[in-house]
Amino acid sequence: MSDDAPQRRLAGLEAVFRRIATTRMRGVPVLNPALSVQAVGFGPDPLRTTPGAAPTMLGVLVTPWFMNLLRLPLQPVDGHDATALQAAGLAPLGHTVVRRYGEHALDFTGAHEAEGLGAWEQASLFSPMFAFADQPAAVATAREVMRLLRQSWSETSSPPSPPRHPREGEDPRTPAAAPFVGARLRGHDGAGRHDGVGKPDRERTR
Repeated sequence: MSDDAPQRRLAGLEAVFRRIATTRMRGVPVLNPALSVQAVGFGPDPLRTTPGAAPTMLGVLVTPWFMNLLRLPLQPVDGHDATALQAAGLAPLGHTVVRRYGEHALDFTGAHEAEGLGAWEQASLFSPMFAFADQPAAVATAREVMRLLRQSWSETSSPPSPPRHPREGEDPRTPAAAPFVGARLRGHDGAGRHDGVGKPDRERTR
């Protein structure tokens, strides 16, 4: 793999979602016109969900309609191929699993997009995005998300617990909502100025 592979992968990610913003999402009232698509803080993902799984990147994707934490494989994985997903350690399309980064338990849902992007996992942080006045405010919050995650991981001496599927009747969003998004981000730029801003919802990529 070339040294610029991560940069090319992120450029592809941004390009796909810029096209979505101007096609499928065009005119949808949840769009914040002050924001644009930007990949923020991506770096090596310290979590390995499957022994021997290919490396993934961890970072935040900011768009005019959502902010999601992504686990993005360095190489495209077919989201419709169950064997490929299992080998890559990714959740199946539409399925939610809880992953732990240090003290933060986050619910990740399997997602897939064509155009060469393939499969990834995403945890919803904010949607819609009207709490953010401009792009710098959204990017500042995204960077703080990554700072807290990586700090928590580095400070946790015990190995991460394996992912688990939510129990029957359990809201898979609960681990993310209370300890992380709601409590830890409240008060940062663009966050916490309106009631309910820190509550992730089920808005997914379209």
